[in-house]
Amino acid sequence: MMDFKPAERLLPVFVRWPMLQINNLSKTYQGGKKAVDGLSLEVCPGDIFGFIGHNGAGKTTTIRAVTGVLAFEEGEIRINGKDLRREPVLCKSMMAYIPDNPDLYEHLTGIQYLNFIGDIFRIPKGERVERIRGFADRFELTADLGDLIASYSHGMKQKLAIIGALIHQPRLLVLDEPFVGLDPKAAFTLKTIMHELCGQGCAIFFSTHILEVAERLCNKIAIIRKGRLAACGPTDQVRGDGSLESMFLELIDHE
Repeated sequence: MMDFKPAERLLPVFVRWPMLQINNLSKTYQGGKKAVDGLSLEVCPGDIFGFIGHNGAGKTTTIRAVTGVLAFEEGEIRINGKDLRREPVLCKSMMAYIPDNPDLYEHLTGIQYLNFIGDIFRIPKGERVERIRGFADRFELTADLGDLIASYSHGMKQKLAIIGALIHQPRLLVLDEPFVGLDPKAAFTLKTIMHELCGQGCAIFFSTHILEVAERLCNKIAIIRKGRLAACGPTDQVRGDGSLESMFLELIDHE
């Protein structure tokens, strides 16, 4: 069984320009609640960057702003150097987003959905067929691609969303709680693919409540608390002499 190590120990050295830059991001919801407050961080090619925090800390708000789903009042987000607000289509063409609860077109079959995604990103037919077959086989979904998505379980929908996110070979992969609903084998497959992508120069930014996964998988970690960064940096530095769990609980206990 493959033993996952923080990405930086396994990956070749890349030029460390940021693939994702978040500069002084703030988001206030109606009613005055400030969900994100002056947040700044960078994710570079080859990074598997874990983003953790308690419920309501601002993780999903940040991720939705990064992917262009949610408008924000202050700050700047850049994807591979491009301003998300000024060049949204270009930025979105370089990334893929997998939400925690995939909202798919349930009247389509799995293969129709994947071909729809392939059409959006103008993936040539030959490359599309090869990529779909490869990922579907790895996630053991090939036999179900002819079925309506409405008949899929939550885990199957999650697998389909992952395949749809990967087939255009994004340079930045953004995931919100990606392991929720996946069986252990599928979760292992996703971790393996994440390492493979980062070995090819992709950058990954993902939120998770599973601290053991973040500690074992990520080369960098950010902890968000009440919309602000409480800690950020290489995993070994963030956790210090203890575990990531003890570090996280210590920060939460001091609220």
